[in-house]
Amino acid sequence: MLLPTTMRAIRKLRGEAGLDFCTVPVPIYGPRDVLIRVRITGICGTDLHIYNWDAWSQNRIKPPLTTGHEFVGEIAALGAEVHGLTLGQRVSAEGHITCGHCRLCRTGRGHICRTFKGLGVDREGCFADYIAVPAVNVWPVPAGVPDTLAAIYDPLGNAMHTVMAAPISLKNVLVMGTGAIGLFAVTMAKVAGASKVIVVEPNPTRIDLARKAGADVVLNPRTDDVPAAVRRATDDYGPEVILEMSGNAKAMQQAFGLVATGGTMCLLGIPGTTVDINWAEDIMFKGITIHGITGRRIFETWFQVDEFLLHHGARVTASVTHTLPCTAYQDAFALMNSGACGKINLTWD
Repeated sequence: MLLPTTMRAIRKLRGEAGLDFCTVPVPIYGPRDVLIRVRITGICGTDLHIYNWDAWSQNRIKPPLTTGHEFVGEIAALGAEVHGLTLGQRVSAEGHITCGHCRLCRTGRGHICRTFKGLGVDREGCFADYIAVPAVNVWPVPAGVPDTLAAIYDPLGNAMHTVMAAPISLKNVLVMGTGAIGLFAVTMAKVAGASKVIVVEPNPTRIDLARKAGADVVLNPRTDDVPAAVRRATDDYGPEVILEMSGNAKAMQQAFGLVATGGTMCLLGIPGTTVDINWAEDIMFKGITIHGITGRRIFETWFQVDEFLLHHGARVTASVTHTLPCTAYQDAFALMNSGACGKINLTWD
């Protein structure tokens, strides 16, 4: 197949809020790389940070850059040294490009490789008609997984990694914050056998989505006495597992006070400020376990997401609330800033 020389792309061109729709050259791919024609991309909270050009973005992103790291597409070209993949094959890809040879990578912990490069953050991303990635990062998508969900393996993997960090079967689980990843975590916790899933979420749209995702109890911190309601829902013990997905410093501080003695905290949400925690009372004397969650376990989590989507994928479709053409990306980011949405996908066909 004759490849085009140029393509459409959504790029961060300047150090200011916003993104631009551009025409750029199709990426060059190396002998161990795969060129993928993009079908659908998911918009992540990281992309929103970049769009808004907040403090994190200003310290990390170096324009010009094509953003985005969640996608599904089909293989358009293969490097000369690539084996086991075929032209036209439907694939996604792990967005962390790791070194592959450090102690962390060689002991199954590549997701925390100290020198990883992130798609759409440290190198060219997937908000484009084509993306080039190392073949080792490519993930073939099972036939039974629709494109709408195949495009968001990345956030589904974040949720899966968080949920699977602690045994949750027949336990009371509290999810703090139901952005897209939090919504996925609610459903995954129910599928994994949680006795009761409690959600704390202030956004009216996401409160409704949390109920659809399977939450047993949904609390609004603006109107509900959250500590009292959580105690009532857990026989006064507190939740045995808390999945902190919000990144809100006050919510995180409250979560440490709510977790049951001997319980587990799984922390995915990234706070923008220092969080003041009572280490003696809320951590040491309670004997809790804390898991810091980043990315996905490469590739253990991907196999888990495969199984989840093949058997329970229909249960998360309601959390994907909008699918827009890539040319309407400004509308998509406006929706994300408003909070009146769950997961948003962009189509590139």
